[in-house]
Amino acid sequence: MTEKWDVLGHELVPDHKVLSKEETKELLKRFKIGAFQMPRIRSNDPAAMACGAKPGDIVKITRKSPTAGKVLAYRYVIEG
Repeated sequence: MTEKWDVLGHELVPDHKVLSKEETKELLKRFKIGAFQMPRIRSNDPAAMACGAKPGDIVKITRKSPTAGKVLAYRYVIEG
């Protein structure tokens, strides 16, 4: 029997969250960019799969930083 491992529960994996359509629209408007101009993450990435990201979604990644406290990064999900 294979046991599932929670990728997002590991202390070294930052928090991943799929943005809603409204949050995505606001983010792209704020930065004045198109989704295709963002850094990418593949849909078969373990963290992307764990948070339920599908191609076309935008994932918000919240990392802990010793100097800045927390750092936000965004990734556009592509097929993979």
